[in-house]
Amino acid sequence: MSKELVEYIAKALVDNPDKVSVDEVKDERGAILNLSVDKSDLGKVIGKNGKTAKAIRAILSVASTKSDSHNLLKILE
Repeated sequence: MSKELVEYIAKALVDNPDKVSVDEVKDERGAILNLSVDKSDLGKVIGKNGKTAKAIRAILSVASTKSDSHNLLKILE
């Protein structure tokens, strides 16, 4: 569910939604979500001073708490 949430949010923010991909890597503590977007859209996902990325992580944190899991978001360049 968290993977789909991050993908949905990222696709809504970028100009090239077809280039958005989220890979999930599970470990003993939870999951790491690797978000990849087109280079031209990287600034839109990160935002000014990282505010957009922080907001996405906050939403992910709430969703993770509700499902009793731990997820970490990495934005890949």
